[in-house]
Amino acid sequence: MKYSLEDIGGEVVKDNETYLLKDNKLLNRLVVSSTDMKPNMSTRGHKHEGQEEVYYFVKGNGTMDIDDTTFTVTPGDIILIEDGAFHRVHSGPDGCYFVCVFDGDRNH
Repeated sequence: MKYSLEDIGGEVVKDNETYLLKDNKLLNRLVVSSTDMKPNMSTRGHKHEGQEEVYYFVKGNGTMDIDDTTFTVTPGDIILIEDGAFHRVHSGPDGCYFVCVFDGDRNH
C-alpha cells in the first residue's frame, strides 16, 4: 500500500489537548505512527526495553530528550532511538509533526 508522510492512514489512537496520534497497523510486525503535536506541548515520555524506534520529523520544530541529552529537532531530522532509551518530544511555538516506526508486538 502507498501512503504519504502527511497521511499515514490507520486509525486515530488519541486526540487530546496535546496531540493527534494515528497508528497504521497494516503490517504484521511494524507500526507506522504519526503524531501531530499542538504548539508548546510535550509527550509524556517513555522507554521500551528490548525495542528500538525511528522518528522522522516532517513539520514544525521543537526539542527531543533521549535519556539525559536534549537536542533541537527540525523537518528532515531522523532520530534513531536505541533499545531501552527514554525519549520525549517537546513541540515549539508552531507545533510539530513526526512519523515513527516501531515493533508492533508491543503496547506503545
